[in-house]
Amino acid sequence: MKKKIKKINAAILIIGNEILSGRTQDKNIAFLTNWLNLNCGISVNEVRIIPDEEKIIVKNILTLSKKFNYVFTTGGIGPTHDDITAQSISKAFKVKYEYHREAYAILEKYYGKEKFNDGRKKMAKMPKGAKLIYNPSSAAPGFITKNVLSLPGVPSILNSMIENCKKYLDKGSKVHSKTINIYTVESNISEKLGLIQKKYKKFVEIGSYPFFRLGKIGVAIVTRSNSLSKLRSVNKELIKFIKSKKIKILNI
Repeated sequence: MKKKIKKINAAILIIGNEILSGRTQDKNIAFLTNWLNLNCGISVNEVRIIPDEEKIIVKNILTLSKKFNYVFTTGGIGPTHDDITAQSISKAFKVKYEYHREAYAILEKYYGKEKFNDGRKKMAKMPKGAKLIYNPSSAAPGFITKNVLSLPGVPSILNSMIENCKKYLDKGSKVHSKTINIYTVESNISEKLGLIQKKYKKFVEIGSYPFFRLGKIGVAIVTRSNSLSKLRSVNKELIKFIKSKKIKILNI
């Protein structure tokens, strides 16, 4: 009996003026994309980077939460005035923005009553009914509202929290990937790649990406599919074609 392929997708919403200004380089997209596919079989189909502006956050949350199974937000859940992700999500889903009792207790214990100032208390405010994503690094939890999971923007903290997202996620079928590196130019293989892609378009995604290595021009042919058997069939055809053209393969 064939295993049924279950496709689950997600979007990543990066929130922060510091990313858009170029002052901070984002490292979360690659990490989240790889972790979701390898651990949960969830494909990231869209990524957006937006500023710390309530109207823009609200609009994007509403759009993406309807379009995808899950939305992961990063950034904007800290203690400062421009950390407005939680209140923006509250507004998007029309729920009260309030102190989460457990989050408040976690933070108060972590900082101590004397050092638990208003900025730190702010990190305990989130949409009413939100469930916590526990933080083993710096205590301040992330949270999930409907299908939106909100995480911090600091990569090391996000990485430490990610396993605590698993219990909220339905697992999909893993996307398998294979890369064939060859020395040639894209125009030499583009027609055949198009024909093979057309043949397997429902099952396999084929991409070609040029590179320059050791003074030579090459192409990385990347195939991706939920079906390992279909992926193998495509790569068999690709290798047969490449060999027929006497193109040097760097790896198989």
